[in-house]
Amino acid sequence: MARLSLLLIAAVLATTTGAGRAAELNFGVSSFPLSVDPHFYNGIGDRSLTLHLYSRLVEQKPDMTPIPGLATSWKAVSDTEWELVLRPGVQWQDGQAFTTKDVVFSLGRAGNVPNSPLGYGPQVRAITGVTVVDEHTIRITTSRPVPTLPLDLASIAIVAKHAAEGVGSADFATGPAATGTGPYKLVSFTNNDRVVMQRNPTYWGDAPAYDRVVMRFIANDASRGAALLSGDVDLIDAPNENDLPRMKADPRIRVSEVQGNRDIFYLPAASRAGPSPDVTDNAGKPLPNNPLHDVRVRRALAMAVNRQALAERVLLGSVLPMEQLMWPGAYSYAPGLKAPPYDPDRARALLAEAGYPDGFHITIHTFADRPTHVPAGQAVAQMWTRIGVRTQVEALPVAVYVPRAGKQEFGMPAMSWGNGTGEVGTTLVNVFATMDAAKGRGPANWGGYSNPAFDTLVEKAMSTIDDAARERLLVQATEMLADDVAYIPLYTLINSWASKRSVVFEARPDQLNFAGSARPATD
Repeated sequence: MARLSLLLIAAVLATTTGAGRAAELNFGVSSFPLSVDPHFYNGIGDRSLTLHLYSRLVEQKPDMTPIPGLATSWKAVSDTEWELVLRPGVQWQDGQAFTTKDVVFSLGRAGNVPNSPLGYGPQVRAITGVTVVDEHTIRITTSRPVPTLPLDLASIAIVAKHAAEGVGSADFATGPAATGTGPYKLVSFTNNDRVVMQRNPTYWGDAPAYDRVVMRFIANDASRGAALLSGDVDLIDAPNENDLPRMKADPRIRVSEVQGNRDIFYLPAASRAGPSPDVTDNAGKPLPNNPLHDVRVRRALAMAVNRQALAERVLLGSVLPMEQLMWPGAYSYAPGLKAPPYDPDRARALLAEAGYPDGFHITIHTFADRPTHVPAGQAVAQMWTRIGVRTQVEALPVAVYVPRAGKQEFGMPAMSWGNGTGEVGTTLVNVFATMDAAKGRGPANWGGYSNPAFDTLVEKAMSTIDDAARERLLVQATEMLADDVAYIPLYTLINSWASKRSVVFEARPDQLNFAGSARPATD
């Protein structure tokens, strides 16, 4: 009897370590980080990981509302100066004190990481200086008014100068460079497999519910669902749309959902007048002129996409048809702006009018290891083929896809973009402004869109302090993009997670897989 009692106690301790806390959370995720370096790649898998390990000056709630982080307060002291008061008593995971030197170092490093495929240049591009006022106060000077600076800072992880200075991105996975002030500290990182993290006992914020987190990369939707149903993992993101009805009816499973802030769309290589990659005649020979350079062709392709069918029949209600880059009620939403209506007959007429009555051949490039991308691409390929544009899909792993897309190697790349600021300006600067690394513009402009009038308008908007005036400029820029058909809208994700009944996960509009949003169930 005594032995049985000891075994029972041991079993309880294996899963619970204190009031409201549990020992370990096994989290099966669809998007794995490229790096532990929080400044290397602005992607969903990387942000999900680094949110556990590092803090930011300004943090955000899941709905993107800014809240104090390593800075307890911030204010604009002039049109081009912001003053931030730093949180006292914060320690790095190695026991050293967090100081103003770490902030200066991090803001200087964030936009200058070598070989970064998609970094944080746009968020820090306007910063011209960081001045230490006193032990707990810094002043950030910008080259122009930046009304969104607090939201930009919410993207920038603060790293330890003493640990990260002089090391490369690869060193963050194996050495002390990954020292942070976040709720967890890194135990191990195995590329394309798993990350193991342990609770940080010196974390300045509320203690997370789980002492240990194992984040496992399971790219295949069906395999991820099977891992949950078999008990191999406790929680998964992006359950397969075919599995969702069954999971919702299963008393062993909890499903949490919320409309997300991530849009999926295509970026046609519109600015190239000459031959374009991935676009040929029907015999596979290069075309002397790029069909996508003609707005009529881009509009035809947009009108040939049945977004309702894509959302409801192909992706089984796991997404919403995308109309524009923002959602109704959001700041900088363009009232009345809709996606081109589904009209395949008009699409064929536009192709003939543009000089392509027999169509042409095009390749869509997309992510192989992101949920929904491949089936959506295959469906769109069929829709375009029906209007005479013979289309094939080439899906690539993110580690291959992103560097090539960043070099604008594709004629029709897929973009998966999550709006992290709650206004359209960041999207316009990152995805549609003419690519210019020195100015921090267009790092995700994979389609090569370039319109000087648009660039000027966005620059003006992003320097306008008055919220109402800035919104009018942003709406105007959004409408300009739609008129140019600079992107082909597809769908907006509904963010879903499924868990064992013993785990409750608060669904997040920002799509981040954060263990801090999970807790042991009490029912």
